Amino acid sequence: MTEVALAFATTPHRQWLFEGFQRVAEALRTAGCSIVYLDGSFTTGKPHPEDYDGCWDHTGMDFARLDPVLLDFSNKRAAQKRKFLGEMFPAFTNNGPGEIFLEFFQIEKFSGQPKGIIRVFLAPKGPMP
Repeated sequence: MTEVALAFATTPHRQWLFEGFQRVAEALRTAGCSIVYLDGSFTTGKPHPEDYDGCWDHTGMDFARLDPVLLDFSNKRAAQKRKFLGEMFPAFTNNGPGEIFLEFFQIEKFSGQPKGIIRVFLAPKGPMP
């Protein structure tokens, strides 16, 4: 998380978005998530990104402990955006025929070319760094 903050939380607006990302990461960690993937314009040089996007590895998670907002995809994920300032999806669920979200985020939307995303490991216990 420290590396993400140093690289991308470089303006007051980006710091505000990063605080939302920290909140969503903590909510996921509480449910047993150990890896999140960060993407979107937040991870680029765009001066004023609208939000962040990403997905989370739900392997071994306790969904009873998961914030229900993270499973609410209605109204273009409005509840997630309100609470966490971004959008996060379960990594291994389908985004469309034959494609999971983890794969979707690794394709540049305009060119269709492969691209990287940021993998963030979450600490299993104690406060997040």
